[in-house]
Amino acid sequence: MEPFIKHTGLVAPMDRANVDTDQIIPKQFLKRIERTGYGQFLFNDWRFKEDGSLNPEFELNKTRYKGASILAAGPNFGSGSSREHAPWALMDYGFRCIIASSFADIFYNNCFQNGILPIIAPNNIVTEIINKSRSDNAYRLNVDLKNLKVWDEDEDIVFRFKLDEFRRNSLINGLDDIGITMQHENDILDFERTRHKHGGVLTN
Repeated sequence: MEPFIKHTGLVAPMDRANVDTDQIIPKQFLKRIERTGYGQFLFNDWRFKEDGSLNPEFELNKTRYKGASILAAGPNFGSGSSREHAPWALMDYGFRCIIASSFADIFYNNCFQNGILPIIAPNNIVTEIINKSRSDNAYRLNVDLKNLKVWDEDEDIVFRFKLDEFRRNSLINGLDDIGITMQHENDILDFERTRHKHGGVLTN
């Protein structure tokens, strides 16, 4: 998993509450085996019209937000089903950070397992970021995970966010649950050797 330490990126706004995982990645695109390739289907029902052409009214289709890597979203982002494909699609599209006033719990946890930093910020801060991203053709934010700080280039917006130490260190070091487990690979191998030596029965 790609580590997240510091990131500077273009901000795209999505001022919609309760964006659920079926809107993020519709169920008909969940048949792929790999984790990659989902970005092309991100927000499919909003990005495309029924004839397959791009919907010019949808936020991410606007030229000014091309290449955005930070998403400023409405409350309860990622609600609905627990599908991990949702952060896969966001990551594959290019998003590394999502800022919202609240997230669905399972989606929030899945983000950390896939290299995305979800930041919980006060609603007034999120609203200000969304408004600035709409009024500025190239509105960018700086995110410093080590110091838990976000600021824009003019420092009109500067705020700190909270994150438990375990999640912060895991993301900084690019470790998902498997990566954390593999840090103890030698201990695991020693355990397995001891177990097999005694026929699968451990003795003191």
